[in-house]
Amino acid sequence: MNRIYRYHGFDIAVAVETDFGWKVGGRVPASVGYVAVVKISKVGAAGTVLSPLRLGESQGKPFTSETDALMGGYTAGRRMVDDLFTS
Repeated sequence: MNRIYRYHGFDIAVAVETDFGWKVGGRVPASVGYVAVVKISKVGAAGTVLSPLRLGESQGKPFTSETDALMGGYTAGRRMVDDLFTS
């Protein structure tokens, strides 16, 4: 799942990836979760203004659903734009 959001003159691109937690020594996934990959660029610019960030929920755990990962990535992207680029 991929989405691009416009926010205060920036494009916040959020891609959701499946994250498989593997059991040690086993081949069966212990759990399936999702992570958000967030890229921020100026509207119309070719490159990003920050390196892409791979985000999960708190304490390093993946999100439990694709929707949670998508919205968590968008929320984090907005916060970064607010904190770093707007006054």
